[in-house]
Amino acid sequence: MKEQGTEYSIVRKREDWQEIPVASIGHSLWTENPGITAEGQLCYDEERLYVHMKAVEKEIRAVYTAPLSPVFLDSCLEFFFRLEGSGNYFNFEINPNGCLCVQYGPDRRDRINIVRNDEREYFDIRTGRTSEGWEVFYSIPLGFIRLFHPGYAFTGGLAANLYKCGDQTPHRHFLAWKPVQTPKPDFHRLEFFGRMRFEEERQKGNDRGR
Repeated sequence: MKEQGTEYSIVRKREDWQEIPVASIGHSLWTENPGITAEGQLCYDEERLYVHMKAVEKEIRAVYTAPLSPVFLDSCLEFFFRLEGSGNYFNFEINPNGCLCVQYGPDRRDRINIVRNDEREYFDIRTGRTSEGWEVFYSIPLGFIRLFHPGYAFTGGLAANLYKCGDQTPHRHFLAWKPVQTPKPDFHRLEFFGRMRFEEERQKGNDRGR
């Protein structure tokens, strides 16, 4: 189901991803769109925030495999988010190899690089090629967020954005869920993040993204 309105609803985890609202990463920025499209889905339970993103992309670039590599140069899907009341934000950037770059801080220049030896298992990273492109599944443990925000729980909402990029792909591109109004490419702009809201279970038949 496609999102509606200005917010995205992060619903409780379901067995079928088709029951999870879809956020279209549909704003093409700074360059002409070469025909690439992307979308994202999020859900949660008491222990984890689950992320599924996919791209329609014919010419895929997947070079990097080492932690903290500049995966934005490859075909890349990204999830940036800030907790309510915080001046810092996380960025999760991943390529088709499952190579993940995670950072935390207040702006693009002042960031902490986060590396784990068990990164693939810890974030449960799974990637795959599709008939039209590629997709990725991963999850963010609540305990990981609490390392930076003790006592945090999945309530209220997030300020966030979803991105698709590929600086050194055959067709350079920049896509976003919420538009970024800067003259040059810059995804690290909190003022252009959108609202994502955690929702409890609702009555059957009234479960739609907003």
